[in-house]
Amino acid sequence: MSLAPKAPATSRGGGHGGKGGSKNPRASKGGHGGRRVLRWSATTLSVVILGTAGAGYLYYQHLNGNIHKGERESGDAKAQKTAANAAGQTPLNILLIGSDSRNSDENVKLGGAKYDRGSPPLGDVQMLIHLSADRKSAAMVSIPRDTRVDIPKCTDPKTGKVYPATNTIINESLARGGAGCTLATWENLTGVYIDHWLTIDFSGVVNMADAIGGVDVCVKQNVWDRPTAAVPGGSGLKMTAGTHKVKGEKALQWLRTRHAWGSDPLRAKAQHMYLNSMIRTLKGQNVFTDTGRLMDLAEAATKSLTVSEEIGTPKKLYDLGMQLKSVPTDRITSLTMPNVQDPQNKDHLVPDGANADKMWQMLRDDVSFDKNGKASDGAGEKKKQASAEPVKEPSVSPAGLGVLVRNATRTSTEAPVGGRARTLAQELTAKGYTRAAADTSNTGESVDKTVVRYPSADLQGDAQAVAEALGIPTSQVKQSTDVSGVTLVVGADWREGTAYPKQSAPKAGDLPDNADAINGSDTKQCMDVYGPYRW
Repeated sequence: MSLAPKAPATSRGGGHGGKGGSKNPRASKGGHGGRRVLRWSATTLSVVILGTAGAGYLYYQHLNGNIHKGERESGDAKAQKTAANAAGQTPLNILLIGSDSRNSDENVKLGGAKYDRGSPPLGDVQMLIHLSADRKSAAMVSIPRDTRVDIPKCTDPKTGKVYPATNTIINESLARGGAGCTLATWENLTGVYIDHWLTIDFSGVVNMADAIGGVDVCVKQNVWDRPTAAVPGGSGLKMTAGTHKVKGEKALQWLRTRHAWGSDPLRAKAQHMYLNSMIRTLKGQNVFTDTGRLMDLAEAATKSLTVSEEIGTPKKLYDLGMQLKSVPTDRITSLTMPNVQDPQNKDHLVPDGANADKMWQMLRDDVSFDKNGKASDGAGEKKKQASAEPVKEPSVSPAGLGVLVRNATRTSTEAPVGGRARTLAQELTAKGYTRAAADTSNTGESVDKTVVRYPSADLQGDAQAVAEALGIPTSQVKQSTDVSGVTLVVGADWREGTAYPKQSAPKAGDLPDNADAINGSDTKQCMDVYGPYRW
């Protein structure tokens, strides 16, 4: 998907456009019938592209040759894969990245700015697609491109160049080690393990939109996203009020439009509307049972997408598409990470503390964002308990265990709480851990949720005992290669007191008010046009 108009600065824009923004120009059906459809779809695909003889084999090899692949992770990521639920199922998380690459004639024509050709692309659209463990619900969560975050140390897998950790807007992560660096940035911010990534550029959006045959979008007023006296740039989108079917370059213009909506978060909302409409369109067309349409989509998808290497075959991409297709539209929720203005730069954003943390916790615990599921689908608390490791016996007494305490209470909007590591080291000493000590060398660390880390399996029971002494849930005890002994990392969720605050389990559909959530079955969504861009 993609991306706002571009500026010569490193971040290629930084404002939100519109209201108060920068003037920078860059910016299935259930039942037996459903099962028959799925069986027929699989048969169709096997005949078309998975046959072992003649044209079938050659066509499969052709599609396979279209696909570009890369390393899943190229940064210093710390998230751990969610444990399976009672049925042995795990959630699936896929990071979708819209690249602003101008590194081809077609992309330069679609995106402009020839002077920037050859520079590393930025990830101006970033969206996490979450499929629940039972595959009955899904979520699509965007982070606006101008959100300031911690980007970890990353190594470019193509050049070997090492980029040091930094704190800047999230769209720069793609230029600091590729999609694998963006994935690591997301994992560290959210604590959510991400299985795969997909990237798409300007020309890919156009090709996919044409293969789909058009998607319905809606505006409440006439819109023209053009340069104005106050703000240069614009996507060129021009249409009258009402519902329109967009495809090709017009679809790209819709997805890139930012100024006409008034902000970057509202651009994410327009993208969510497009994707929800696209999903409804594909479901309505029964494209997976139409051999010709399936071949068109397979051709467009394999040419348009670059993917992490674990899903880099036509069959794996098809299987992924079928999993997405199986989720009913009323169980799909699209939203934007709750955010607030960056106190360091009014043209940037930062995560909205507790509200953003709550949403990430729902993803980590696999709690559905909608309320349309059945009670038998499983509650978040049960899944949370299932993800915790079994409790083991400590290997030594408290007095014989060295425990290091780190202060990681810093957030994007708040400084770390002074003396926090020392306070909790003293609390552990009082509880018999006389070798507990504060780590004074990591004052800039930041984690959302407190965690007890341990380096090897023989210390798991000891780490769990430390957590129990302070009232920390065992689900927050994690093995990690980043520590040399049992280490208490005090997060932003514990900025005061010596007893870990009680955490209430999130409930299905209990989303923050400022997440701007849209249900996938909502066909009445329509974008408001910011005043200067009406005609």
